[in-house]
Amino acid sequence: MDLTLKIWRQKNKDDKGGMETFQISDVSPDSSFLEMLDLLNEDLVNKGEVPVAFDHDCREGICGMCSLYINGEAHGPDRAVTTCQLHMRKFKDGDTIFVEPWRAKAFPVIKDLVVDRGAFDRIMEAGGFVSVNTSGNTQDANALPIPKVDADNAFDAATCIGCGACVATCKNASAMLFVSAKVSQLALLPQGQVEAKRRAIHMVEQMDHEGFGNCTNTGACEVECPKGISLDNIARMNREYLSAAIVSED
Repeated sequence: MDLTLKIWRQKNKDDKGGMETFQISDVSPDSSFLEMLDLLNEDLVNKGEVPVAFDHDCREGICGMCSLYINGEAHGPDRAVTTCQLHMRKFKDGDTIFVEPWRAKAFPVIKDLVVDRGAFDRIMEAGGFVSVNTSGNTQDANALPIPKVDADNAFDAATCIGCGACVATCKNASAMLFVSAKVSQLALLPQGQVEAKRRAIHMVEQMDHEGFGNCTNTGACEVECPKGISLDNIARMNREYLSAAIVSED
């Protein structure tokens, strides 16, 4: 496959940045999108030029690092996959492909296609954890009976990898799907009840502080999420938030 790549280049967060055009040839349809970028960078290095910076780690659809906006879609034209799982057979020979970083105030560009998603870490620090008594009387997790429906829903929420596709896709740059998945994961389990009365409030407050927009129920986040996180989690988080707010007022 011979392709034309229009890639966002930006030296640092203070640089204006802009699109640059690259030509790449002999791309295998069976290669992943990141492998295609590897080939491009290898060619750039051989020419003595600066390679394109992009995030990657596991390349197995687990870590969420490979977050790219491809032809106007988070993680590209496929569904339920991350960028590292996107194969070049989804494109045609001679195609022009536009590659950009996530676009959100809370995700400032570090360089080229790499953005700072530290805002997600700070939201988790605000309440995405459980307290455990380690005094020597710790109860075995297997001894806590959990209804299968609750366990399944908690597991589904826990599949969120924090890639930020929901933010990049949302017209408001909202992080509600991410935050609600992390709230739901713990709200459904008995281990998460210790912080239940303040978790949602603290995480939502931190989300707002980071500069993410609000949810207007467009639903684009669920469509583009590589792990299929459901909008049901947002409804659950809203209930948790309201319940916690009422208790705090009392």
